[in-house]
Amino acid sequence: MKYLLLVSHGDFSNGLKQTLSMFAGDVVDSVIAIGLKPDESVATFGTRFETLFKNFPTDAQFIVLADIIGGSPLTTVCNVLNKYNKLHNSLIAGGMNFPMALAAMMSKDTMEDAELKAKIMSGGIEAVKFFNVSTPSESSDEDI
Repeated sequence: MKYLLLVSHGDFSNGLKQTLSMFAGDVVDSVIAIGLKPDESVATFGTRFETLFKNFPTDAQFIVLADIIGGSPLTTVCNVLNKYNKLHNSLIAGGMNFPMALAAMMSKDTMEDAELKAKIMSGGIEAVKFFNVSTPSESSDEDI
């Protein structure tokens, strides 16, 4: 089974999982959120993730979305995945946002890794836009 693992500093990953549940219901059962708590040591976070990790089936695969590449939470999670020989079969991306997580959650069981990777990235990138507010004199029928 494939799991979506949301990794962050603080409660970002938990909030993202909660928001995903509003859109996907029971599918969110395969989403795991873990965040490095304020004032928590990396060692404690690693132990907490390793304890959680031991509950997964041995054939589990992971799509890991993290707030930033190179941060302590993602590095720690990757070290645990590597320790249990799961890192090489995982898809890992940083800069997670809601569209990335939604695409990963909804498509993880139906797409091959290369196609899934492209869908996750395009969904995340395409969602980043500036919102332009027009004044009444500038508005047209096409404006919001």
